[in-house]
Amino acid sequence: MNKIQIIVNSVLGAAVVALFILFFTVTPGAKKHAGQEVEANGDLLPIAIINTDSILKHYTFAVEAQDKLMSRYEESTLKLDTKAKSLQKEAETFQQDVLNFQKKIEANAFLSRERAESEQQRLQNKEKQLMAKQQDLENLRQKLSADFMNEQSDLTKQLQDSIQSFLKQYNADGRYHLVINDAVTMDKVSGYDITEEVIEGLNARYNK
Repeated sequence: MNKIQIIVNSVLGAAVVALFILFFTVTPGAKKHAGQEVEANGDLLPIAIINTDSILKHYTFAVEAQDKLMSRYEESTLKLDTKAKSLQKEAETFQQDVLNFQKKIEANAFLSRERAESEQQRLQNKEKQLMAKQQDLENLRQKLSADFMNEQSDLTKQLQDSIQSFLKQYNADGRYHLVINDAVTMDKVSGYDITEEVIEGLNARYNK
C-alpha cells in the first residue's frame, strides 16, 4: 500500500470512526430483539459494534471514493511530473547556453559588441521565462493540492452522510442505545457485531 493510499484510507476511516460513536434515543415501546435486551436477565446490552475496516473494504461507495481519490492523485502527480521534467530540460539547456556565452565572452568570440549584448538580452529574457514557468508550476501544484483536498473533503462528507442516514433508518425502532466502532473495544464481543448487516444494507441502498 503506497503512501497516498494510506492517507486516503486514514481520512475516510476517521470519518467512519466518527460516525460509529453515535448515541440513539430509545423509542417508546420499541421492539425487543433477541440479544439486545437490557442486562436485567443477563442478556446483552442494547449496543452494537461495527468494524470500520470492513466498511471501507466492502461498502461500494467507500471503495469507489477511495479509487476516485487515488485516480485524482495519480493524475495530478503525472501532470506535475511531466511539467516539472519539461521545465528541468529547459533549465539545463539555459544553463548550457549561459556557459557557452561566458566562454565566448572570455574568448572574445563575438564579432561585435552588439551581438554579445543581443545574446545577453536573449539569455536574460529566457531566465525570466523560466522563473515565470517555475512560478506557474508552483501555482499548479498548490491548485491541484487544493482541488484534491476539496474533493477528499466532499467525498468524506458524502460518506459520513450516507452512513449516518442509513444508521438512523436502521435503528429507527430504537433497538440500540449506542453504536460504536470496534476500535474502542478491547476484544471482539460475540453477539454485538452488526457489520455484515450494515454493509449489506448500505450496498443494497447504494445499488438502487
